[in-house]
Parts: sequence; C-alpha cells; structure tokens
Amino acid sequence: MDGFALLGIETHVDLNTDALEDLLLSIVSSQQRTLIYLQQDLLDNDVPILNQIRSEGGSILISEVPSLHEPENRQASIDLLIRRTIGASALEYTHD
Repeated sequence: MDGFALLGIETHVDLNTDALEDLLLSIVSSQQRTLIYLQQDLLDNDVPILNQIRSEGGSILISEVPSLHEPENRQASIDLLIRRTIGASALEYTHD
C-alpha cells in the first residue's frame, strides 16, 4: 500500500533551534515520509538540516504557519516567488 499506512501526529511546543535540529535529524535518519508544519519564525532561523531538507526535496514536506502571536505578520516564503513570477497583485485579496 502506497502512502501513509498510519497517520501519526506529534506536536512540539516552544521548540528552540537546537531541539528543532535534533528532531529534523531524527526524521531524516528514519527515512519516513513526513509532513511538517513549522511556525514561520522557526523557518527564519539558520538550521543547516532544515536548509538541506528544503533544498533536496523528497519524502519530507515542510510547510509554514504564521505565528499565533503575530498572525498579521505572515510572510510565507512562497509569497516572494509569486511576487517575482506574476506580480504582487496576485497576492491581493479581492472579493467579487
């Protein structure tokens, strides 16, 4: 059977950079397909294994969520790519 045989969800509260690096190293070494949601401020830190995962692609998918304390400051990394490719107007909210 392809896909996730068992869906397990783990949450980690107030993860610092060292703990994040340890967690990511254990995920990489386990070679399991993994979906990770990281708070945006953690993605802004320079974590070598995180940068490696993001550049290699593969079985680990990383997505970001805005900080719960500052949701108005959301700046997803994909936003910069969208602005460069099709312009900032593509990110504007329009309601018809």
